Amino acid sequence: MAITEFTFFHPLRVRWAEVDMQSVVFNGHYLTYFDVALTEYWRAVQLPSPLIQAKEGVELFVKKATLEYHASAKFDDDINIGVRASKVGKTSLTILLEIYRNETLLVSGEMIYVYVNTREGKSTPIPNQWIKILAEYETASSLNKD
Repeated sequence: MAITEFTFFHPLRVRWAEVDMQSVVFNGHYLTYFDVALTEYWRAVQLPSPLIQAKEGVELFVKKATLEYHASAKFDDDINIGVRASKVGKTSLTILLEIYRNETLLVSGEMIYVYVNTREGKSTPIPNQWIKILAEYETASSLNKD
């Protein structure tokens, strides 16, 4: 995906504790970076926070996470995490994420979330209002609705 196709970016600086003995960010930290950026994306889009969702008994759960490593981030690097909702299904949401240092793509990934009624332990439809909000935030041509 081109860097220009992202609707949202969240900046982070790599901390010492995130670097391994090879002097690069330990691979598992990239999922944390994705999670932090998705939280900020959610806030920017103005959808209900995870705390509100939990109170209402419905939450998004990660179903699948894929990452592809292209280059490494190092201590004190300024990185930007691009986030974009790419597909909304009946009960699932696909998020594309990419991490950049300047224009260099470091990591790309996809996260698939399922919207779950936690009281019943079953998937439940994503609210139409959420779909509308996401569609307005993203460009109409890039958000795929099933």
